[in-house]
Order: sequence, then C-alpha cells, then structure tokens
Amino acid sequence: MALVPATTLKACPLFKGFTDTGIQIFAGVAVPRAFPKGTALFTEGKTGESLLIVGEGTVRLSARSPSGEDVSLGEVGSGEPLGELALVQKGERLCTATAVTDVSALEIRAADFQKLLATKPQACVKLLMGIVGYFGQKARDNRDMIRTLIGKAPAA
Repeated sequence: MALVPATTLKACPLFKGFTDTGIQIFAGVAVPRAFPKGTALFTEGKTGESLLIVGEGTVRLSARSPSGEDVSLGEVGSGEPLGELALVQKGERLCTATAVTDVSALEIRAADFQKLLATKPQACVKLLMGIVGYFGQKARDNRDMIRTLIGKAPAA
C-alpha cells in the first residue's frame, strides 16, 4: 500500500483547486503512515498534532456521548481528511478514529505546517480556507448527529 503523496493530496477535497506546485509544497512535508486494522489513528480527548488524509482503507469515527456511550459518527475512506482542525488550532481531538481495514494515510504535522506558513503563506492560507469550507460543510451535513452528541446533558 505505497502511497504517491501528490496523487493522495489531489484526491482530497481540502486541496481542491490547488496547482501542481501547491500540491508539491504539501507533498514535500507529508509523511506516509500505515495503521493496521483495529488500531487508533487518534483518540478523542488527546491533543491533535496533525492532519491525516486517508490514501487507502476505511476509518470509523466515534465519540463519547455525555452519558458515556460510544456514538458512531460514520466512516471515511480514500481521499478524505481527518483531524484537519489540528492545523488550525491546538486542542483536543473531538472524536476517535479507528482503522476498520488496514489503512495507509498521509500525515501533515502542525509543526511542519507552521514552518511552511513562514515560507509559503499563500499555499497555507489556501489550505486553511479549504479546511474551513470542508469543516463547515461537514457540520451542515451532520447537524442531527451533532445535536445528539451535545443535546443530552448528563443527569445530575
């Protein structure tokens, strides 16, 4: 499952409209990662330090409800990003991502993104705009699931 970074990035909606040069900028810092079936790509509540882009395989997203139940948020596959907010702000992961199959992915670390921001600000701003647009669309698409997670206050 060897990934070609530029091809994987081009398949990701965050990089829609990027030129080949823009793709190459991020391909240069992207690190190929492999996650065997059943392993966590990241865990809810842990600090997010990178964006992952699924190259091959399927990943299940889940989160804990206020009552402690594991709530499935769906699955993502090839070309889809995970953990994109880690490039925007430091903070805890909002969900857990688990490999349903063997997964190969590209990782763009927040630290590398910060370095690029100094040398390639236009490419970084373009990616940030892609993240904001993608996240907004996901929130709109998943309004009901979000209400389920935040609407149930724990019993006193």
